Amino acid sequence: MRVIFSYKTIVQKLNEDISFQKEALKETQLVIDNSAVNIDIQFDDPTKRKYDRLYNVFKNLSTSHRIWDITGAHFQDRVAARSSASTLVNRRDAKIGLRLLPIINSNYEALYFQNRNGADLYLYPTFILLYTNDKNFALIGIDELNVTFSSVNFTETSTVPQDSKVIRKTWAKVNKNGTPDKRFKNNYQIPVVQYGRLRFSSSTGINEEYQISNFEFAEQFGNAFQEYKTLCRVIDRMN
Repeated sequence: MRVIFSYKTIVQKLNEDISFQKEALKETQLVIDNSAVNIDIQFDDPTKRKYDRLYNVFKNLSTSHRIWDITGAHFQDRVAARSSASTLVNRRDAKIGLRLLPIINSNYEALYFQNRNGADLYLYPTFILLYTNDKNFALIGIDELNVTFSSVNFTETSTVPQDSKVIRKTWAKVNKNGTPDKRFKNNYQIPVVQYGRLRFSSSTGINEEYQISNFEFAEQFGNAFQEYKTLCRVIDRMN
């Protein structure tokens, strides 16, 4: 089965086209297991330039020394713990990069984000595929995904990545005013590192957060995605 998607057409009737893409995938699986849908995505020049920027900053992002999937977080009583950190997070190393899926043949590689406790995210120019395996996946439109960038100051008890910036230092055991608690003889300093935070969310249930060791690359990706998504909406209104 070969499905050719014109980008302008997709933006004009995004919901219908996303439904069509879902049906195309379902029909293909009915024909033969693990068969691939061929998707050719065509851009006009301004849109291609915006997407090319997103693609290139993602490649930079993927070279960050450390990328963590934040799988949980909970509040910590700073006074009781004698700590400078008010939130404890559970994080696991995650992979991102350019990838191809067996169920989709496209002229564009997907921007891949590993999810350590759920379906992985594959970002294509016009849709996002949430993929666990060939029998378990979901599809949403690019306009349904929100990507939010922010800065996070993290009290780093492990090795500081080479591409990260130490913004200050704290102590393993601190008083409320931030000074070292002298009751602890073996008290030691801990670096507070600036990381980039990328949060992926949608009304359909996506809720993923990543910490990126390279703050600048994370910021560039967040901005590039927002610019690309905004252009999609502008084209939609024009049509």
